[in-house]
Amino acid sequence: MAGAKETPRQKMIGMMYLVLTALLALNVAKSILDAFVAIEENIQKASLTELYHGDEKRDDLQEMRSDKSNPTFARRAEIMLQSVHQIDKMTAERIKLIDDIKLEILNQIGEDTKTVAPDHAIIVSKYDDQNPLKPARMNLSFVNGKDKYDDPMRIMLGDKTDIKRPGGRGKELWNSLVSYRKELTEKIAGSHVRYIKEKDTYALDNRYSFDAPEINEFKNQRDLDEKLSAVLRSSKAHPDDRQPIAEIYRSLTKEELSEVHSMTDVHWIGKTFDHSPTVAAIASLSSLQKEILAARAQALTLIRNRIGGNPYTFNSIMALAYGPEVVNSGDAFTVEVLVAAYDSDAMPEITFGNQTISDVRDGKGFIKTKASGSKMELKGTISIRDKSGVKKTMDWKKEVYVMKPSGSIEIPGMNVLYRGYENIVNATASGFPETVLTPSGASITRSGENYIIKPTGNSRKAYLSVSGKTKDGRTVQLKRVEYRVLNLPQPSMYWGAVKEGGKVPGVDRNMFMRYDETIPLDATFPITSWEMSVAGAQGTVNGTSNKLTDQAIQMIRAAPRGTMISFSCWIKEPSEKKRRKTASFFKQ
Repeated sequence: MAGAKETPRQKMIGMMYLVLTALLALNVAKSILDAFVAIEENIQKASLTELYHGDEKRDDLQEMRSDKSNPTFARRAEIMLQSVHQIDKMTAERIKLIDDIKLEILNQIGEDTKTVAPDHAIIVSKYDDQNPLKPARMNLSFVNGKDKYDDPMRIMLGDKTDIKRPGGRGKELWNSLVSYRKELTEKIAGSHVRYIKEKDTYALDNRYSFDAPEINEFKNQRDLDEKLSAVLRSSKAHPDDRQPIAEIYRSLTKEELSEVHSMTDVHWIGKTFDHSPTVAAIASLSSLQKEILAARAQALTLIRNRIGGNPYTFNSIMALAYGPEVVNSGDAFTVEVLVAAYDSDAMPEITFGNQTISDVRDGKGFIKTKASGSKMELKGTISIRDKSGVKKTMDWKKEVYVMKPSGSIEIPGMNVLYRGYENIVNATASGFPETVLTPSGASITRSGENYIIKPTGNSRKAYLSVSGKTKDGRTVQLKRVEYRVLNLPQPSMYWGAVKEGGKVPGVDRNMFMRYDETIPLDATFPITSWEMSVAGAQGTVNGTSNKLTDQAIQMIRAAPRGTMISFSCWIKEPSEKKRRKTASFFKQ
């Protein structure tokens, strides 16, 4: 609408487009706010499901306490209920705190929170002290100021609305969530019951406890898991509790500081509630209530399952046989046969390395991988959920020895080991999990999958023996081979790219000693000193590196065509021993 001169008709069309764009933006904003209303409604329903799930486990314990036919269960249930009541009390405190914050936000923006009615009011049912775990029921579709964000933001972040260092209700909420995570996980670990024979009574088992860490900074979920696992491994928590405690701890953990739109160290409260519309802020708070009630349900399920009954369901069985993967002729071996039970309606979750296995059937995961190296260590996890949905994860590990397909063709006359040289040897004891190579008249070191053999002494013969080592430590010799021991062959001298006996390569100053392609040995022979003479010229020129000196170049240039240029060099072998080498070139 700016720039070139427009006709009245063009201006009118432009204005219509502008109005239409504004109307579309208003419709989008309204649809987003309505979506938050629907999300919050679903979250409230999910919270009730988690509440009833936890209540069911509490009611089971109360029934056990009253069951006179099983006094042992009754006495244990009585003590466990004390821990359950403490968990319910700490949970109710957080539910009420969040409900109070919701009401404060609604009151601040001028909404009616006094009227309680299921059909035409925001408050469907108030928070009830007689049922303190049940959040207040709301219908956000009746909120007039759905899009207001200044007041909710000020309540959650404080008057300064600092997203890095929140104050107000947000700071109170954060501290309450962090303390709930600690209180709940520690209460779970310390709620075991044991029988005290001397007093013929049951009491809390003080052998088990957990000092919950405060982990609010982590790179990613894997980093959080590693930090938490390290604490659990060194704690006094019961081994069977470690996985459930870890799950509950993770479900209540938020990353305290993070990067938001290139701004670093933004607090989770600031990230969640900064410029958050009223309905979005309340939906976030309801989501926290749902997480708290879900954690409480998991905790009560764990405590309930400690008293009798199989927490897992099985409806199918199969026969399994396990034995060694590698067996040699004549060896005795054992096969283990057992029955495995599984639930065909709830397959286990299996990982291999960091990957989740998709091919899971008949209670088993099928892993396809490629053999490599000489020994493979396959490992991962297998997880199964109990009747209440709590997942138990265990590590699995399998070792596989890899045998390379091999044949043997030999040329006995070529069995040579070179003195002062790192002879590379590859040996395989097919049919054995481990190969052992033993020298006689030589030293040996390992280099990856190969061996480095160096003849020792002045003997003209050396021997190599290859053996196989079994899993129980026995060694079986399979073959012994005799080798001739020779000195390294004489290398050839190269002047630039020209081999000795060739033409002088212009003014190239570089000299090398190496093997040509007819000798498949990887050896270097540094030149330590040299003496050059030119046929028909008086005197010689000396040097102490692999480069020709200016004096040598001048002497070569002064020589007529057809002149022979001779060198006598001292070179160093791989063994550091020095040897003399002579070579000649012809000037064209």
